[in-house]
Amino acid sequence: MFKGHPKGLYVLALSNMGERFGYYTMLAIFTLFIEAKLGIPESEIGQVWGIFLAAVYGLPILGGLLADRLGYGKIVVTGMIVMFLGYVLLSYPPAGTPLLFSSLFIIALGTGFFKGNMVVLLGNLYEDPQYKKQQDTAFNIYYMGINVGAFFAPFAATGMRNLFLSFDKYYYDANIPRFAHNFIKDQSSLSADALAKFKQIAVQMTGNANIDLAAFSKSYLASLSGAYNMGFAIAAVAIVISFLIFLLFKKYYTHADYIHKKSTEAGAVAELTPKQTKDRIVALILVFITVIFFWMAFHQNGLVLTLFAKNYTSSHVSNLTYILFDLPALLSLIAVIMGIVFLILKSETVTSKIIGVVLMVVGAIVLYTRYINFGVTNRIDPETFQAFNPIFVVFLTPVIIAFFASFINKGKEISSPKKIGIGMFIAAFAYVLMVVVAFIGKDGSALDSPLLIKNSTGGSVSSMLVSPYWLISTYFTLTIAELFLSPMGLSFVAKVAPPKYKGLMQGGWLGATALGNYLSGVIAVPYANLQLWQTFSLLVLTSVISGVFIFSVLKRLNAATTS
Repeated sequence: MFKGHPKGLYVLALSNMGERFGYYTMLAIFTLFIEAKLGIPESEIGQVWGIFLAAVYGLPILGGLLADRLGYGKIVVTGMIVMFLGYVLLSYPPAGTPLLFSSLFIIALGTGFFKGNMVVLLGNLYEDPQYKKQQDTAFNIYYMGINVGAFFAPFAATGMRNLFLSFDKYYYDANIPRFAHNFIKDQSSLSADALAKFKQIAVQMTGNANIDLAAFSKSYLASLSGAYNMGFAIAAVAIVISFLIFLLFKKYYTHADYIHKKSTEAGAVAELTPKQTKDRIVALILVFITVIFFWMAFHQNGLVLTLFAKNYTSSHVSNLTYILFDLPALLSLIAVIMGIVFLILKSETVTSKIIGVVLMVVGAIVLYTRYINFGVTNRIDPETFQAFNPIFVVFLTPVIIAFFASFINKGKEISSPKKIGIGMFIAAFAYVLMVVVAFIGKDGSALDSPLLIKNSTGGSVSSMLVSPYWLISTYFTLTIAELFLSPMGLSFVAKVAPPKYKGLMQGGWLGATALGNYLSGVIAVPYANLQLWQTFSLLVLTSVISGVFIFSVLKRLNAATTS
């Protein structure tokens, strides 16, 4: 899997990994920060979320247009500098609402310059005939790098938040932000039961039986918002590291940093006929239409699925389950698994056996040490669920690659468009799981709608809490769908895009992602007003329709690939 690739792949993957670590650190706490800072309803948070993600994935069209004329490396560097400025502004605690939204726009603009053009550089590396056959695998490796960064991001964000809250002698409680904002705006909006619960939480946290709830509300919200700001500061540091990697190891990819217009004029790249260009662009647009609805479903990870984790998922788990939420324990478990893999699959050399044994022994010792210090029940945070998708990507990528390779070896290769269609059906199944848990709840009765929760308690956390394994299973299934669709889509665009429009077409892929991300925010409206199972059923339906659509135009897409 990792053999025979140009060194530039690893430079671009590592540089992108750092940027994605920072981005997903921000994204892990984005929804929770907006709630703590502004106190707006969850349905309106969805609008902020959707518009921001739409900008993040829409502005690469601008970035692609500029890079097609000025050069990809130059625009990537510009994007890093702009992103750094945005993260620095976002980490400024006294920032008011105008500066907050300005920071988000600056981050989106920088990402627009960076994201699509990194992919073009990667695709250009594999224009070389000796690497051409490894392009799909290269995009999977690149995608793994993204998800290694994304895996650590939620833990980094949570750690920074909890650390800075502890300086004020506070800890995170999902109930408090909504209670505190409601209390500050209108104390009478809280029912007697809600008020009693709020006071109980505040007294327990501070140890002050005569606590002033108004002062506590303001103090806690300021502390929590400031703690999230420090999480955003991590993103700024990550961008600096990515910047250094990209510049210091430029020699490994500089030959891929060329503009196709100039290459065509020099005779280095053959120009397509007008018909070929049209056919390829139409094929790409058909794929773009399909993936809009995948990203609408997938990017509920930071919105509806995070809100589900906060409002409907048990925040206390057994010591065995807590292994999956404690970073040192989880890394130790991963080390044990990797040790077993080395012993079973790479046992032909003494070195492989030694590595396998060391990983197993050290991992087992650390895991046991952590485990015996866990409590009978342990608190988990809603944003840490977002770590499951990237770690599943890292572990499942070799499995999916081997699965695809088995068809190639049989002479029955699955085309990229067909993989995308299958991915849409798998995404639909992921939300079938959420329909089931929302419909049957914990005791056979449907979970309350979010609107009913808020109206009855003044907060936003349900009394009907379900096992975290429902969300974990959903993330697992969505990850399989993602691996069928996202890296294959990036590779498909790199293969099919007309040479002189490569930057623009990568921007088009991200533009489709942008529209899907905007629609992901729109889902917050039915989430806030309908029964949960109805909201998740909507995501099942759109995913199925998209899968049917891609299969209906499959012949046209496959023809464009070979034209």
